[in-house]
Amino acid sequence: MMSGLPLALRILLLFLLHMMMMISATTVKLRPGFYSQTCPGAESVVREVIKKSMKKDPRNAASVMRLQFHDCFVNGCDASLLLDDTPTMLGEKLSLSNINSLRSYEVIDEIKEELEKLCRGIVSCADIIIMASRDAVVLSGGPNWEVKLGRKDSLTASQEDSNKIMPSPRFTAIAQIELFSQFNLSVKDLVALSGSHSIGKARCFSIVFRLYNQSGTGKPDPAMEPKFREKLDKLCPLGGDGNVTGDLDATPRIFDNQYFKDLVSGRGFLNSDQTLYSSNERTRKYVQYFSSDQRAFFKAFVEGMVKMGDLQSGRPGEIRRNCRVSNNSTYGNLDGVLR
Repeated sequence: MMSGLPLALRILLLFLLHMMMMISATTVKLRPGFYSQTCPGAESVVREVIKKSMKKDPRNAASVMRLQFHDCFVNGCDASLLLDDTPTMLGEKLSLSNINSLRSYEVIDEIKEELEKLCRGIVSCADIIIMASRDAVVLSGGPNWEVKLGRKDSLTASQEDSNKIMPSPRFTAIAQIELFSQFNLSVKDLVALSGSHSIGKARCFSIVFRLYNQSGTGKPDPAMEPKFREKLDKLCPLGGDGNVTGDLDATPRIFDNQYFKDLVSGRGFLNSDQTLYSSNERTRKYVQYFSSDQRAFFKAFVEGMVKMGDLQSGRPGEIRRNCRVSNNSTYGNLDGVLR
């Protein structure tokens, strides 16, 4: 069939065919109920551990949920985020957007340990992140949804890729739109998924520039409501402790649409949040919509989480015995016991 084609074109076609075969071999078809036969209690185990972790520290809900965002945006949902550094690899935990920000890795460790007791070598760490994120939302009063499962765990991680991809708290609405579009996520997806900040806290380090030097003006962000700005001045004084945390919205333990109501009133904590209302018409209309219709927000949030959960790199993977190390690593426990 290709014999009549020029040699260079034949080589190119063979290369493309090879690449397609490689991608099809490593891209997994995800589906609900993936573990219904091989590990039927998997989702129940995940939810129980999340419930227990939230009783111990309510902040675990928001922290666990955000692991999905920070994992899936960097080369797909493959648990690369969970890998510890090795002498030959810089992992993603210490990237600019993750260091001193992401937490609750030990909750994922506990889930993995319980699942290894129940069905050894069956449930991937990548799927654990997806299930745990969903359960954190549900147990905080948010929507429930059926998660698609069947992911493999990556063999490596990339701090460099994480630094390049993950957004900063200083991001404008335009920058966020551009980032999300790279993953085929719409403006509506962006605003709905930003509603993940309905629960949790953030550090003063992330907002000091808003309070004292927005856009290099030496002045505060004019979008901030005055009384809210006074409150933040006391919480995050210039020269104060940048690790002090503030609530991301007025109901930081309840997953609801209060986050959007706060943005409309100029009480968004992060610049990347407030800018969705204050500086862009395309995002503003969805902030207004979700602020007045919680059901619409919940529906759009679920749709966005499912789309984000579908992101895959197409790279080879495995089912890790320990979420912090690849199975062939000399730095992990070969018997699967967590360090």
